[in-house]
Amino acid sequence: MPEQLNTRVEDCFQLAESFFKRPFKRPVVSLKLRGQKAGVAHLHENLLRFNPQLYRENTEHFLKQTVAHEVAHLIAHQLFGDRIQPHGEEWQLIMRGVYELPPDRCHTYEVKRRRVTRYIYKCPCADSDFPFTAQRHSLVRQGRRYLCRRCRHTLVFSGEMRVE
Repeated sequence: MPEQLNTRVEDCFQLAESFFKRPFKRPVVSLKLRGQKAGVAHLHENLLRFNPQLYRENTEHFLKQTVAHEVAHLIAHQLFGDRIQPHGEEWQLIMRGVYELPPDRCHTYEVKRRRVTRYIYKCPCADSDFPFTAQRHSLVRQGRRYLCRRCRHTLVFSGEMRVE
């Protein structure tokens, strides 16, 4: 676990404790998050998960904004309970008042998409390319049939594949 990340989480909790004049339970912090999300706060488990790739690629902003964003969710939950909106006024109060940061809902980090293979299926209709996922292609190989919505003929694998 990168030390800077743990330090920033602790700093955010100390700022909240100073602001609200009360202690807050510390979470478990994990770098086991993949995909498009930069961070996730699991309120009932008191767990913070962060995306290590986005952390590495955007360290300065990530530490400042993303960590505070996720900690603010836990603080809001501990203060106000379950009946608040995730990015509602209570959370925004914490972002603005405690951390003096904009209450941005989403990050703007560039996320590298993984490449996927599409299997091209066709029917007798003109210009009929149907790109299937690997999962759907596998189902066809197991016997499932898919029909063209226009001509109602069974779609047939053309032998072509496309990487996107």
